[in-house]
Amino acid sequence: MAVLTDPALPAARAQSARRLAGFLSCLVLVMPLADANGLGRQWQAGQYSFSDELGGFLIRSVSGAGTRSDPVVLGEELESADPVILTIRARQPTANFTEGILYLRIVALNGSGYPWVDFMFELQSILNQPSVFGDGLSFDQTHTPSDFISSDSFVRYDRQLEPFDRLRFLDGHVDIHRQASFEFLITDFNPKSVFYLLQDPGIPAS
Repeated sequence: MAVLTDPALPAARAQSARRLAGFLSCLVLVMPLADANGLGRQWQAGQYSFSDELGGFLIRSVSGAGTRSDPVVLGEELESADPVILTIRARQPTANFTEGILYLRIVALNGSGYPWVDFMFELQSILNQPSVFGDGLSFDQTHTPSDFISSDSFVRYDRQLEPFDRLRFLDGHVDIHRQASFEFLITDFNPKSVFYLLQDPGIPAS
């Protein structure tokens, strides 16, 4: 016995499948990706991925392309006053200098239980070793002063380019359960597959 079917059904199913595929594609763009090597969550934005795999803080959100007009905006929550390290991976390492540039804005929520009275960042080419002058990695060392360093919670900064790459924000504070934003430019003129950004909130001495 022949089974009669509505010829419109296959087309409707195909349209539904396309809509579902489009929805899933959008979902992938805003969700962290599970790393196949067991390295924790990796959030992709522009030419880089970002991971909280080394612990002590949580990445809550990532957006942007990493350009001057569309910086990567990284939302974090720091769980203690101890230093933490953000792992940054290049999705496609290249010798093209224009792709070794990352405009970054970090929005950090103070979940440490202490107020912050300063905040220091340090670049590392090798984990737990400060970046050195000749490795090509820096906080925009080609421009003095840099036009791309600012914070909504601290009025000045101190940038040290030798013998390591450190950026400390001063003259301000961040109360418990409040957030602060920090903007700066990272240049990597000897492109690496992975590098690290140490983040160290300063708390009152007593």
